Amino acid sequence: MMDTKILRELGLIVGERDLLTSPEDLVCYSYDASQPTLDQLPSAVLNADSTEEVAAIVRLANRRRFAVVPRGSGTNLSGGAIPLRGAVVLNLGRMKRILELDADNLTATVEAGVITDQLLAAVEAEGLLYPPDPASSSVSSIGGNVAENAGGLRGLKYGVTGDYVLGLEVVLPTGEVIVTGGKCFKDVAGYDLTSLFVGSEGTLGVVTKITVRLIPPPQAKRTLLALYRQVEEASRSVSGIIAAHLIPATLEILDGTTIRYVEEFKGLGLPVDLGAILLIEVDGRPTEVEEESSRVAEICRSLGATEVSIASSEEEALQLREARKAALPALARVRPTTILEDVTVPRSQLAPMVKKVREIAQHHDVSIAVFGHAGDGNLHPTCMTDERDREEMERVQAALTEIFATALELGGTITGEHGIGLKKRPFLPQAVGQARLEAMVRIKNVLDPQGILNPGKIFREAGPT
Repeated sequence: MMDTKILRELGLIVGERDLLTSPEDLVCYSYDASQPTLDQLPSAVLNADSTEEVAAIVRLANRRRFAVVPRGSGTNLSGGAIPLRGAVVLNLGRMKRILELDADNLTATVEAGVITDQLLAAVEAEGLLYPPDPASSSVSSIGGNVAENAGGLRGLKYGVTGDYVLGLEVVLPTGEVIVTGGKCFKDVAGYDLTSLFVGSEGTLGVVTKITVRLIPPPQAKRTLLALYRQVEEASRSVSGIIAAHLIPATLEILDGTTIRYVEEFKGLGLPVDLGAILLIEVDGRPTEVEEESSRVAEICRSLGATEVSIASSEEEALQLREARKAALPALARVRPTTILEDVTVPRSQLAPMVKKVREIAQHHDVSIAVFGHAGDGNLHPTCMTDERDREEMERVQAALTEIFATALELGGTITGEHGIGLKKRPFLPQAVGQARLEAMVRIKNVLDPQGILNPGKIFREAGPT
């Protein structure tokens, strides 16, 4: 239990109504979207309304030696938002204002709690585009996207969140407030601190405001659906498209298991007797779109697609994108525990990786569906299991460990967009090597000497002393 004196001081900062301490309230902030859960409550939850409140909370944490876990919408898939024992959750969901849409400079400035789809809609209303679109965009926050350097369906052509962040307002672990970057597209005045904080998972600072760059939307787009008997054929088509120097905006894969459960969940009319589908979106100038979509379709057919169809309307294209974004919730309905993983390999190694995942699942007798951003080599092996079955969970963990090792053997990495957090912490040394790991730890220790912010995530440091 946290000292009542500290709780009174926290109440003075955020107000008594925004200091949550009852078990009924705390349980809602004890987990994120990753599984299995820890069943460990935070000491308190603080609903911050401003950068000044965030800074005051962090300064108090330094004086009183307690840990602070920044939190957005809780859609984190690596345990990064799970509070370890004694920690206070700092909820940024109240900070949800779109502060400025600057069409002249093609930028937007928002608070960290703005929901991704709200920004997308506001920008679209101005005739512009903010390309990052994670599958959780209807619920995830921009601050959380920055903390994890989130990807999305358009990542192949347009890049990830970090490619669009121009500047940040950050509360450092000491309580100081700094601003990095701004509206300038070119800025090399000192170290690139903006990039340092992007993807730092709330361990180096609390991001409170974000300035992102916007782009004009494409003039035209065309959505294709390619059907395959075997998932390996679909994987080879992805490599073939990239090898032909074609870069679609979207190039997503769903294996047969995922297709069946998405159709059962959404009823979109997807054929359920397939090995895999590729969802492909080509955009650009109208003539380019027509030419590239024809070439993409030809490559898919030559590498095993039994059928390639083109969405006849924007409504049909939207349904296909909805099918991809529904993959996780559809699979989550199958068993009590759903572990969504995240590995990335060079695109030329996509087919071997998919094949190996299937072999690993069979060897360990576990159920693993595969979907993901195939165009950039980012796969999401998703295990449907039951955390109450200890023996099955041991087989699941063995399978996932082997999947991570396979990704590394193929020249890939253990995470492309979900981050390390708590769940992948044991695998980080193997992925990055000792020297690189020690460099990261030194950065953490310099910026957060007392281990205040999100301790136990990424590294196994002890936390406040």
